[in-house]
Amino acid sequence: MDVYRFLDGKAPFSTQMSFDNAGFLVGHGDKEVHTILVALDITETVVEEAAQAGAELIVSHHPVIFLPAKHITDQDPSGRKLLALLEYNIAAICAHTNLDIAPGGVNDALAQALGLEQIGPFSEDGLGRTGVISGALSAEAFAAQVKERLGANGVRFVDGGRLVCKVAVGGGACGDMGPAAIACGCDTFVTSDVKYHEFQEAEALGLNLIDAGHYPTENVVCPVLADWLQEGFPDVRVLLSHRHHEVFSYC
Repeated sequence: MDVYRFLDGKAPFSTQMSFDNAGFLVGHGDKEVHTILVALDITETVVEEAAQAGAELIVSHHPVIFLPAKHITDQDPSGRKLLALLEYNIAAICAHTNLDIAPGGVNDALAQALGLEQIGPFSEDGLGRTGVISGALSAEAFAAQVKERLGANGVRFVDGGRLVCKVAVGGGACGDMGPAAIACGCDTFVTSDVKYHEFQEAEALGLNLIDAGHYPTENVVCPVLADWLQEGFPDVRVLLSHRHHEVFSYC
């Protein structure tokens, strides 16, 4: 539980949103940990990677258990990964929406990855950040820069007809926060999982809206998590997953 308490000090689990299931989700609380694997998601591949690395703990952003489990069997991916965690005796701690809003967490990491300056809060609940870029770019040029900086396989965007100067970011699925981005003076919003009507609304409102993908906009926090853990537990080996990757491609 030392690792859980440490992460709770960085991104208090009590701040997670009501729908969330962040926390210590699998394992024995008194188990000694010598190796930690950090990944955005806990997939079957990530569990195998952890087992091969000798990791006793996986720390992830997305909860390995989100909806109530009605069964845990080898007949579906969710069951198989939970069985694998138990069979390999690997624990899981998942920091989700509490890490989104935490200082230095997902949204700060995303803003920094995009080179934003004068980074500040986006919404009252801390879900998002704003910042400015040096100079001004067209929506297309900035979208290309976002793709490169995040290592995304591709981005979708709509040009709202304004130069990019002040940018809002929301890691993960925050497409419905476009109007809030405009309300805080932003001309551009970078997020993911944007719906068709949200693109339409953004164009009508004059907002440059860029969907850079769920994985690229949130995976930026994994090195941050790894650095936190290595600093907090210098005698523990902390590894970043090298097998987990974006789930889809563009052609």
